[in-house]
Amino acid sequence: MEKFVVNGGKPLFGEVNISGAKNAAVAIIPAVILCDEPCQIENIPNISDVSLISRILQQMGAQVRRINKSSLYIDPTHISTHSATTELVRGMRASYYLLGALLGRCGKAQVALPGGCNFGVRPIDQHLKGFEAMGAVTQLVDGAIIEANADNLHGEHIYLDVVSVGATMNIMLAASKAEGMTIIENAAREPHIVDLANFLNSMGADVRGAGTDVIKIRGVKYLHGI
Repeated sequence: MEKFVVNGGKPLFGEVNISGAKNAAVAIIPAVILCDEPCQIENIPNISDVSLISRILQQMGAQVRRINKSSLYIDPTHISTHSATTELVRGMRASYYLLGALLGRCGKAQVALPGGCNFGVRPIDQHLKGFEAMGAVTQLVDGAIIEANADNLHGEHIYLDVVSVGATMNIMLAASKAEGMTIIENAAREPHIVDLANFLNSMGADVRGAGTDVIKIRGVKYLHGI
C-alpha cells in the first residue's frame, strides 16, 4: 500500500479496545523464563511476534496456552535448555531478549541472531557490553549464533555508550537474578521499559528507577508467578 486517502468531515463514534504495546509484550513474555512458577499475561496484542515468541518458548519446553486472543498462560518450570537457535528465533527482531532471560535463569545462553523486519542494522554491542560487565563471556559462533556464559553473574555499574531500549531491557532481565546490584546509567526511558520493570517487580524482582536514565536492579534468587 502506497498511501492512505482520508476524507474527513464526519463525526466519529463507537468504542475501540486498546491492546497492550507490542514493544512491552515481546520483552515481558521472555521475562517469564526467569520465573519459578507459571504466569498469566493479559491484554497482549494479537500479533505475529507474540505468536512467534510463544512458539519459541514451547520449543524450549515451556507450556504455553492461549486463554483467549489477548491472554496467555505460560508455565516455564520445564524449560530445560539455554539454547534458542531455530528458524523461529531468526524470524523476529526482539528474540534477543532471550539472551538476557536465559542468562539470568541459567547463567548461560545461546541464541540465534535476530531477523524480522528490515529496519537496517541494529547492533547489539551495548547488550553484550552489559553482559560482559556482569561477568559473562560472549562470542559470535559461525556468524549466526550469540553465546554468553557466566560462572558467576553479578551486579555491576554499567554506562551505556548510546541510549538503547533493547540493551536497557536485556540488561534488566539478566540482572534480575544476578548476584548483587546492577546500575544502568544512560538508560532508555520509554514506557515499555516501565512496563517490563512493573512486570518483573510483580514477580518479586527489585527494579527501581525505570522511566529515568538511571535504573537500579538488585538481584533476587526466586521469582513467583503472577
